[in-house]
Amino acid sequence: MSIHLHLRAVAEAEILDDRTWLAAFMSKAWDNHPDEYAAGIADSIEEVCNSVNDLYAAAGVLDADADRPWTLPIYGGRPVAHSVDADPSNPPLMILEPPGVSQAEFLATVSFDGLWNDAGARLGGRIREQAQVRQEFLDHHRDLQGLCEQAASAGHAVVEAVWA
Repeated sequence: MSIHLHLRAVAEAEILDDRTWLAAFMSKAWDNHPDEYAAGIADSIEEVCNSVNDLYAAAGVLDADADRPWTLPIYGGRPVAHSVDADPSNPPLMILEPPGVSQAEFLATVSFDGLWNDAGARLGGRIREQAQVRQEFLDHHRDLQGLCEQAASAGHAVVEAVWA
């Protein structure tokens, strides 16, 4: 079974805080993912979401206002609750509101090489695969960096769905 974390930037005013609406919105966005990815308003990570999160957690960057780790784009945001009659096959959904998205500064300032030096050995598998795995994580980092920077500059939220 394949698992994808799907991220989609959207103006906060356009988001209905309704799980059914949000699931339909993300489903339509997933259907349009290649075009939205090319436009810089969407991203997805297949299978390695936890490992990408672990890579960022290795940075140990603290939120200066709260003396706690930054809310990272992988699992950041507010969960959208299932209603009592919700279809259990609907994906888990989260909304990372604009103040959280603005923490994309973390992605712009953190050294990927530094992150990889701190956590890459645990994520990279065998030595002969290290270069390929490193490139995969660098690509995820660059894509997330671009998405979050664009969303933050527009004052947008990022909606996350986990598709299985």
